[in-house]
Amino acid sequence: MKVYGLTGRSGTGKSYQSMNVCRDRKIEGIIDDGLFIYRNAIQAGHSAKRDANKVSAIKTAIFQDEKLRQEVAEKIRQVAPKSLLVLGTSEEMILRICQRLELPQPSEMIHIEDVASRDAITTALRQRKEQGKHVIPVPTVEIKPQFSGYFMTPLRILRGKNDRQGALQEKSVVRPTYSYLGEFTISDRAVTELILYLCRHCRYVAEVLKCSVRSRPEGVRISLSAVFYYGSGLQRRAEELRALVADGVETMTAFNILAIDIEIRGLKPSGGRTKPEIQS
Repeated sequence: MKVYGLTGRSGTGKSYQSMNVCRDRKIEGIIDDGLFIYRNAIQAGHSAKRDANKVSAIKTAIFQDEKLRQEVAEKIRQVAPKSLLVLGTSEEMILRICQRLELPQPSEMIHIEDVASRDAITTALRQRKEQGKHVIPVPTVEIKPQFSGYFMTPLRILRGKNDRQGALQEKSVVRPTYSYLGEFTISDRAVTELILYLCRHCRYVAEVLKCSVRSRPEGVRISLSAVFYYGSGLQRRAEELRALVADGVETMTAFNILAIDIEIRGLKPSGGRTKPEIQS
């Protein structure tokens, strides 16, 4: 296995530039902030950007936790990439990560100034300081379970026509609460009220009899019991309601939706809604 290092101080755009480095040098995998990424997918690890504070994030990034270290090291052995790019704020940090993960010493150290312009680095630093933006070099769908409830933005980058890995590459922008918004929570009851609002604006739903939301670290599970208006295609209508609720909750809260269970308890010919039972 050939190992490369990419160094640069925090916020200079290492994660953003990492895919360009991988493309140019045909590097198969990335070690970035506690994650092992292989071919644009997370294979193992826990993102340091999900940690509650900066001290915990640093410990995650250098694989100080033994369970995390073993998980990532074992997955690297299983996948056996021919090459890896290790990201760090200094050469010393990269060497420490390689030692912890039992990787060969880097054959080349690349500095962020070698792959990004001064203007790009300045812009990255400003966005980190003013907006708390952190880039993770994987599609948003890959990190949603780890960042349920966090603000995320997909960042699509067009690539060259001769790129064998495809014409579109996606990175994700996250805003960890410790660096941007401070502490915040969204209660299950608030999510329930949002769901009831969405149901009131669905023409198929006559009454919502019960609505419950159960939060987990990786996302939320939603259960609905409802009465629909008479009409054909009940399964199709239930699927449309599920899509409406999923889109609304994900857009308004950034929660990852684990499941939405809809039970149709009856049919009605026309309006008249009853107050639903709320469980939280």
